Amino acid sequence: MAHKGRIMTVLFCGFLAGLLVWHIALPDRARSETENRTLAQRPSLSRETLLNGSFTADMETYFADQFPLRDDWTGLKARCELLLGKREFNGVYLCGDTLIAKVEEPEAAQVEQNLAAVKKFAELTGGQVLLGLIPTAAEVWRDKLPAGAPSLDQPVLLQRAAEETGLPTVDMLGALSEHAAEPIYYRTDHHWTTRGAFYGANALLEALGRDPLEESSFRPETASTDFNGTLYSTSGIHWLMPDTIEYWVPDYYLNVTTWKSGRAEPGELYDRSYLEHKDQYSSFLGGNQPLCVIENPDIRDGSKILLIRDSYSDSLAPFLAQRFAQVHLIDLRYYHASVAEYMAQHSIKTAAVLYSTANFISDGNLFYLGR
Repeated sequence: MAHKGRIMTVLFCGFLAGLLVWHIALPDRARSETENRTLAQRPSLSRETLLNGSFTADMETYFADQFPLRDDWTGLKARCELLLGKREFNGVYLCGDTLIAKVEEPEAAQVEQNLAAVKKFAELTGGQVLLGLIPTAAEVWRDKLPAGAPSLDQPVLLQRAAEETGLPTVDMLGALSEHAAEPIYYRTDHHWTTRGAFYGANALLEALGRDPLEESSFRPETASTDFNGTLYSTSGIHWLMPDTIEYWVPDYYLNVTTWKSGRAEPGELYDRSYLEHKDQYSSFLGGNQPLCVIENPDIRDGSKILLIRDSYSDSLAPFLAQRFAQVHLIDLRYYHASVAEYMAQHSIKTAAVLYSTANFISDGNLFYLGR
């Protein structure tokens, strides 16, 4: 027995030594396409970093990020945990063939600050401001969650937001719940699908007293059949079928201007270069940017709407461009000037705060609205 124990010890030490040599021999990766993030690079050693302990901590992160076959080990770990009965993986629930992000209880102070900022924004503009909080899949597809799985009660939050801001609201929850049996959210990503965005756009148009869009007016284009989204990345659940991304609104007649580089330049309704990378959802309008404007030259009534956006707005905005001459989108993470002044300068009388509930309760940039 002692002999066998020594053999096992030698083999295990040899295995670890082999991994170390393999790790050293392999070039460091800058990014993980699976996790869609930048990976830690080899930290620099100095007397200061050694004494304050940061070198050791950074080296641990470096080894974890650059570990050989990291993506495969992450997937193997998730499979082993699944066999043990686990259904939550890094804040993501596995619900059959669908991944749903858990929505944690928010910090009360952050919610209060954000609601106050929205209310102040409405007072500053003097125009029509609607509150359009979008429930996540954890609410609309609550019946798919594992039994007893905790997640924020989003209808309570929506009711509170309406009462504390006193603003007219967009019934996104009702619109999406009515179509809950349809693929309105991606299975591997936290966003709504283009179909979900279509229903959301109609809910906003209804709240504005405008004619809804007809589904029969669109001919969906399949843009991708291999989309693995953020929940695929964070959960380690890498064995589900990829999602399909569709473009419903044709892009040949709409004019897009982006301020992605800090100055106005031509943009794209769909930046198809993103379809060659992990972050395929960013193909809608080219992803995050401080300011974007979509113009429909076929509408000559001067109608305009401003969206205070998170990424959900990017797949919804093309639908709004069917009813408005101009759709403006502002992202408060990058746009820190007065939004009320922007509306005045561009003669915009209508705005909608369009956020997913998960982003609204955690975003620390909404205070810019009150300036």
